[in-house]
Amino acid sequence: MALGCDAFAVGMSVGARFCLPRQTFRLSFHLGLFQFMMPILGWVLSRRVPAAGKVWGPWIAFALLIFIGSKMLIGSLKGTDADGADCADPTRGLSLVMLSVAASLDALGLGFGMGLMGTAMVGPAVCFGVTAGAMTWVAMKLGKRLTMKFGRWVEAAGGLVLIALAIEFVL
Repeated sequence: MALGCDAFAVGMSVGARFCLPRQTFRLSFHLGLFQFMMPILGWVLSRRVPAAGKVWGPWIAFALLIFIGSKMLIGSLKGTDADGADCADPTRGLSLVMLSVAASLDALGLGFGMGLMGTAMVGPAVCFGVTAGAMTWVAMKLGKRLTMKFGRWVEAAGGLVLIALAIEFVL
């Protein structure tokens, strides 16, 4: 569940504005998929890449989350329409990939550590992926409900959460 907290934060932030069934499925599926794949990738890399490579992970997550969180925050403060028609859908294309990578870089580090310890990875990776996907789905629904109750300020809060998450990655 600890690995899924990043996915939960992203899901709640995105769900504040983009929560159609297709968008919910896309984000939940991709965050779950990346939470499954990244520990396996880290496990494989632990056998092939020097440990210095993991130094860049937090900075990559920082940059991606700052970019997306800032876009969400600026869009909400401009008072754009809540239907999302004037804003790029973060559950599609490059934004979806960036969110998925940023939210799962901690799983990459975990897989790297587990690989160094010689621990099995596939079983835990499946658990990480399913849990993160479910947490994302719940978070998107919660984000939508909060937006219906509190309006566009929830999207601003979601952008701030992503920015805070970015700062947490480098600290």
